[in-house]
Amino acid sequence: MKIRPKRLQKGDTIGIIAPSSPPNLENLKRSFAFLEELGLSYQLGKSVENIHGYLAGTDEERLEDLHEMFANPDIAGIICAGGGYGSARYTDQIDFQLMHENPKIFWGYSDITFLHSGMNLYSDIVTFHGPMLASDVGKDTFSELSKKMFQQLFNPMELFYTEAISPLSQVSPGIVRGELTGGNLSLLANGVGTKYEVNTKGKLLIIEDVGEEPYKVDGMLNQLRQAGILDAAAGFVIGDFSDAEPKKRPVTLSLDEVFDHYIGKLGKPAVKGFKIGHCEPHFAIPLGVEAELDANNLSLTILPGVE
Repeated sequence: MKIRPKRLQKGDTIGIIAPSSPPNLENLKRSFAFLEELGLSYQLGKSVENIHGYLAGTDEERLEDLHEMFANPDIAGIICAGGGYGSARYTDQIDFQLMHENPKIFWGYSDITFLHSGMNLYSDIVTFHGPMLASDVGKDTFSELSKKMFQQLFNPMELFYTEAISPLSQVSPGIVRGELTGGNLSLLANGVGTKYEVNTKGKLLIIEDVGEEPYKVDGMLNQLRQAGILDAAAGFVIGDFSDAEPKKRPVTLSLDEVFDHYIGKLGKPAVKGFKIGHCEPHFAIPLGVEAELDANNLSLTILPGVE
């Protein structure tokens, strides 16, 4: 059982960091009003407004922000401003023991997947896969359901996903319980062969991505298959795969055919269509907690991520 971070309370201070690429600062500033609606104060990391090519500051600057937010007792939780690229560049320098000794809410997705994997493996803490401040919260398209997902940080609550939220489809039948793990498929594939390779043994693997054509999704799933990652999983939660229309290869397999080939043929409970990932609404979930996937009745029940 992983360590669940302490719940938020009104008046708490959230640390905001940019672990990867430079965030859209206009959207970031617009997101502050939402934090204030939640009753939260916020503190920006030193490198949030930095630009170092396609990175929000040097590796050292971004790593320092991450460490300082976990070490600061006045910071109750950390929400990422955005993703992009770059978190994997310094993951091997992270002080995971610091995080284990100071467990607190850590929230983000996309390129943040590499950090989720590292923390789940080496800090033994529950983290949160959810919409980020500049990438999502500060946009006009940020939905009411996405806003409501932040309430799980204030009160321990079970999350229940059914077709009332979005249409779901069975890839393979069955009911299974296990710990949630995973995230962005590209980052999971990048982690293969590193110390941060996702551990799926007996777990429910979540995958999502954006802007990846079917042949690229095929290649990444094949990499996970050959690494034994798919076979080790107990079940599969297939999130959003937006902007996946074929461009380079117009004669193509469909994404459904790709999922059936790599996941359906395993015969383990699997459901696709979850609004998890680069989408609106964005159903935020804790990683590292127990969940039950009912592929027969198309539902996902997730235990609380905070205590």
